[in-house]
Amino acid sequence: MAEFVDSFESMSHIGPAVTVFGSARTKRNDPMYRKAVQTGRLLVESGFAVITGGGPGIMEAANKGASEAGGVSVGLNIQLPSEQKPNPYINHPLDFRYFFTRKVCFVKYASAFVLFPGGFGTLDEYFEAITLVQTHRIERFPVVMIGHDYWRGLVDWMRQTMLKSKLISPEDLDIFVCVDEPKEAVEHIRHWRAQRDAAERRKMT
Repeated sequence: MAEFVDSFESMSHIGPAVTVFGSARTKRNDPMYRKAVQTGRLLVESGFAVITGGGPGIMEAANKGASEAGGVSVGLNIQLPSEQKPNPYINHPLDFRYFFTRKVCFVKYASAFVLFPGGFGTLDEYFEAITLVQTHRIERFPVVMIGHDYWRGLVDWMRQTMLKSKLISPEDLDIFVCVDEPKEAVEHIRHWRAQRDAAERRKMT
């Protein structure tokens, strides 16, 4: 309960934000690391704070891009026996002991999710997000996967196995998009936000 109270109080001041996920094991010389840095920078330039899990790899890269662009760079660090320690590019740190409280913050304060190649943790966040959207537990928002080569097998399996078996609906495959470049990802999020803001203005008139 204390983690919920403290995190909600702290996160309520960050403004519109995008949560970026990806592997903690991605090396700094990996092309995806450089793309994550670019994504963090472009998000800040588009008026968003950047939220990550606060660790190394893709998380560090996105925080680096956000920090170097002069934006809000949030790290929701989880206490783990290996892999996870806060990266040096966070200017808004929060520490968590429990995964479930941390996961609530990832979703509650995000205007979109961006997912880079990652392992079980990244897939966990991805499937939780699209499940929450599919079941209308949260308002629909952009879920953008970067790297066609990495994600193609998973998406093809959804289409050829899950959809063919009628375990999901055709419109469920529209919950997410897959792109290759940071500019495409950020432009998709900006377009979505502009449409949403326009719809909100129409409701008020």
